[in-house]
Amino acid sequence: MRVLLQPAFVLHRRPYRDTSLLLEVFSRDHGRMGLVARGAAGPRSRLKGLLQPFASLLLSWAGAGELATLTAAEETGLPAPLPPHRVLAGLYVNELLMRLLPRLDPHPSLFAAYPLLLTELTMASSEEPPLRRFEKCLLDELGYGLTLDCEVVSGTPIVAEEQYCYVLDQGPLAIGSFEGGVPISGRGLLALRDGVLTDPAVLREVKRLTRAALAVQLRGRALKTRELYRARREPG
Repeated sequence: MRVLLQPAFVLHRRPYRDTSLLLEVFSRDHGRMGLVARGAAGPRSRLKGLLQPFASLLLSWAGAGELATLTAAEETGLPAPLPPHRVLAGLYVNELLMRLLPRLDPHPSLFAAYPLLLTELTMASSEEPPLRRFEKCLLDELGYGLTLDCEVVSGTPIVAEEQYCYVLDQGPLAIGSFEGGVPISGRGLLALRDGVLTDPAVLREVKRLTRAALAVQLRGRALKTRELYRARREPG
């Protein structure tokens, strides 16, 4: 099989043999897949500087299965490069995609959300709201979307002023009807539903919920980027 100039992003790259690279890419029509970029790490290869995480590319490849051979790459120029202080946030998202997306399973809506996230990370004053919105989108695409508009037992609409506990295999329950779950206000549930995440207290609630939901999908596997976040917060 030969694929010509498919929109894609590099999620991760590592050396392979002497002058080649192994790539994990997220493509529009083929989802997450592995590519061998032969000779791309050589001193004269123009691909060495092109095949970088977060760069919007058009890739061509040949071969079937989970590991194909890169045959061409072109840069689109968008979105703008991530500033240094946002690179870790981008790497966190890339690690989530590599851990949670099955190979060769297209997710066009998630692919469309990815460059929007990169643009927001470049321009927004805080990385937290874009990350929480993308986490919600990822959970939706995986088939584990969060119930954010009604209490699951009664079916009544979420009330901003009320308090709830979110049980991950059920949904939001009124406080007192269940022991456990992730505590969250109705304001937090509605903010995540609408993607309007401007209140710092609401953001903290929403982060606890999306992280708990993602932890279930990660099945106990630790994320390296979270360890880097913790190390960055520790005083030198």
